[in-house]
Amino acid sequence: MANVAVDKDQQWLTNCLSASLDPNQEVRSFAEASLDQASLQPGFGRGLSQVAANRDLPFGLRQISFSETALILKQFIRKHWQEGDESFQSPAVSSDEKAVIRGLLLSTLDDPNRKLCTAISMAIAAIAVYDWPESWPDLLPFLLKLIGDQTSMNGVHGGLRCLALLSGDLDDTMIPTLVPVLFPCLYTIVSSSQTYNKYLRTKALSVVYACTSMLGAMSGVYQVETNVLMEPMLKPWLDQFSFILEHPVQPEDTDDWSIRMEVLKCLNQFVQNFPSFNESLFMVIVGPLWQTFVSSLSVYTRSSIEGTEDPYEGSYDSDGAEKSLDSFVIQLFEFLLTIVGSTKFVQVVANNIADLVYYTIAFLQVTEQQVHTWSMDANQFVADEDDVTYSCRVSGALLLEEVATCCGGDGIDAIINAASKRFSESQQEKAAGSVVWWRMKEATLFALASLSEQLLEAEVSGLTKVSIGNLLEQMITEDMGIGVHEYPFLYARMFISVAKFSSVMSGGILEHFLLAAMKTIGMDVPPAVKVGACRALSQLLPEAKKNTIEPQMMGLLSSLTDLLHRASDETLHLVLETLQAAIKAGHESSASAEPIISPIILNMWVLHISDPFICIDAIEVLEVVMQMLLTVYNKQ
Repeated sequence: MANVAVDKDQQWLTNCLSASLDPNQEVRSFAEASLDQASLQPGFGRGLSQVAANRDLPFGLRQISFSETALILKQFIRKHWQEGDESFQSPAVSSDEKAVIRGLLLSTLDDPNRKLCTAISMAIAAIAVYDWPESWPDLLPFLLKLIGDQTSMNGVHGGLRCLALLSGDLDDTMIPTLVPVLFPCLYTIVSSSQTYNKYLRTKALSVVYACTSMLGAMSGVYQVETNVLMEPMLKPWLDQFSFILEHPVQPEDTDDWSIRMEVLKCLNQFVQNFPSFNESLFMVIVGPLWQTFVSSLSVYTRSSIEGTEDPYEGSYDSDGAEKSLDSFVIQLFEFLLTIVGSTKFVQVVANNIADLVYYTIAFLQVTEQQVHTWSMDANQFVADEDDVTYSCRVSGALLLEEVATCCGGDGIDAIINAASKRFSESQQEKAAGSVVWWRMKEATLFALASLSEQLLEAEVSGLTKVSIGNLLEQMITEDMGIGVHEYPFLYARMFISVAKFSSVMSGGILEHFLLAAMKTIGMDVPPAVKVGACRALSQLLPEAKKNTIEPQMMGLLSSLTDLLHRASDETLHLVLETLQAAIKAGHESSASAEPIISPIILNMWVLHISDPFICIDAIEVLEVVMQMLLTVYNKQ
């Protein structure tokens, strides 16, 4: 492209844009006011576009000024492009200036700087909302020509980036005419691995995903039409998806993770929305999908669980798209969840359900990053336990729940057998001297606890002949003597597991863990262990024998009230819940502690008056205290 000469107006505009980012507030405010005033003058939008297109500017200056140019240009388009629009402000951009701006922006899509190219694409997408296709009919032909030019990979990237943004705004009138023209071009890019790198092929797949998502949304009303449109394209695309998935997942290759993630997102749309995607077509990807699933475990274990490689470095590409290994694995679980939940496809994987569960449990192991975070922040541990955050661990547990729900007794048996096998393996690792043997055992207990309701119901209804209580007791008693400081997360998991399965565990085990939890609350132990102890106490105290807990009750109440001063957010809710259970179980001991407890709870209520959930918890604790006082008073 020919460079645009720098004139005085551009020089002033560039200086102003740079000054608007100056750390000096006075300089910055003056520049912003000048730009606001200039935006009301004819030719301002053209001037901004010329700055964007001017490759004569020094790179550093261009990058600094254009970061501001993109923002101001988007605001300018929103305010002045379309008369009658809700956000319109006078004056309107003239037709001639609009044409110049559109041409300048398109001419800059092959810019080698990807961040600048993304900003340009965002401006084009903002204009397309108003002008395309009626007032800008040459937009799509230009983009198709750009992505088809194998002599300019920068142009291919720019065209794909622009199409990805445009595809998010397509409606049901555009998609049916766009897909037959666009998809062959995208297919050429995805299938030409020798010509296009994984990064560009991934961008092409992201456009395929955006279009098929819109088609999926349309399929509810236009199911026949969308199915007819997609049916001829399914097999060619599936062949390419199979080719991408059939090779083992590559460690440290974020582009490899990203392209597989886009494939899985597309497949998810195919499965959910297009009836022509039947069992025979699905069989094409079963083997490659399994290869991706199994091989990703070793990469994930090395990278995230063991932490020997850092998956959190460079987890976003230059367009802001996520490239992390965790995101890829989560997407993998999401697609498997869709398959297992589909009455059409679940039978295809039914023969391998045991292996699916077995490998899934391994994905649930605590990562090195989680060990670091949870050791420092009990609040985050509680949030993760309550499924507030999205993670591989949560996604894997959801898949196991779907297996238990959709596969009936076979699914339950597969889960129990896989858990038993993983438990045996962890014990073998322990005997062999492994320092990370606890991870697999903790993951196994986590998996079972996540499915506690379904497993207990299956035992009652006769879906399984295995005693869940006996299995849990065997797993827990093996390591009751481990060091709480050495294995805090396994210790916490045992507390939580006992709480979840208390209805089928022996009185001796329950009493041991009840007393251990009461003692743990007052000890100097890692935060996660106290969280586990609170979970156990909330469940076990209501059924505890008075003579068992009475000797330790005053100490427990004191420790819990002390813990309130150091708790926050989710942990505060948990401690208040545990304190309420302790007061109910404490009888006379609770009444004796009332002068200490009530002022603390009242103060807690005042401090968190703006948080309705904490306030409700505090009030419920006070109500329990008053009920206990009345009970003691009536006895007297």
